[in-house]
Amino acid sequence: MKLYSINTGYFKLDGGAMFGVVPKSIWHKINPADENNLCSWALRCLLIEDGNRLILVDNGNGDKQDEKFFSHYYLHGDDTLDKSLATYGFHRDDITDVFLSHLHFDHCGGSIIRQGDRLIPAFNNAVYWSNKDHWQWATQPNEREKASFLKENILPIQESGQLKFITVPTDAEQGGLVNFSTNIQVRFVFGHTDAMMLPQIQYKGKTLVFMADLLPSVGHIPLPYVMSYDMFPLTTLQEKKSFLNDAVRHDYILFFEHDKQHECCTIQQTERGIRSKDIFSLKDI
Repeated sequence: MKLYSINTGYFKLDGGAMFGVVPKSIWHKINPADENNLCSWALRCLLIEDGNRLILVDNGNGDKQDEKFFSHYYLHGDDTLDKSLATYGFHRDDITDVFLSHLHFDHCGGSIIRQGDRLIPAFNNAVYWSNKDHWQWATQPNEREKASFLKENILPIQESGQLKFITVPTDAEQGGLVNFSTNIQVRFVFGHTDAMMLPQIQYKGKTLVFMADLLPSVGHIPLPYVMSYDMFPLTTLQEKKSFLNDAVRHDYILFFEHDKQHECCTIQQTERGIRSKDIFSLKDI
């Protein structure tokens, strides 16, 4: 098995929204904001070469929305999905599986491309993986979350016939895992959005967890640092506490999707609570 960090660019989001009830006087030391109170965040995906499968976990926000839409997010940087894949000698047609942690636009927008008047899969030879609970949540969205679930990113996946569902286990809310492959299990969390999926990967004798939006960055490790974007923040708080205790106990490696500066870290128990321990790049594992 080999793992590759796939950078698809950077975007900006409001710092207050990203750090919730934590005041700016504290969080700006971790992630400084610009004059508009916006912080820069990564759109980092994970590529897993696992036997004869090439699995892409999330795929950034794509480029098919109009200029007005993207003007709210201040896209920047030179990285793209195709350029990052090519760095390792891969093409999007090589992808066998697209694993979608959840269906917010910044995680699944690259799933579908616009070809003339048609919306078609960006990965011709891939199976797209979601789960029924989250799919229903995303296709029948509540008013608060509706702006993050864009129909043009989601519905064409199903229409293509390339969509499959991972079964959510009955004990998912108690931390129950389901097998995705020999080396990958799936952990489900429900605070950010319903039934978000976190791949938990056995790699070089370690366990690496793709954090998606449970922990967007190293700066979100302290328990109160919960995003205002989360649908159920108290659930997120409980899920973070449970996960972080597991991560300390079993020495997990955390892989961050949105941290612009840091790809991975381990964590440790300190007098102030659980905090980062060693911070490093994926290639250094």
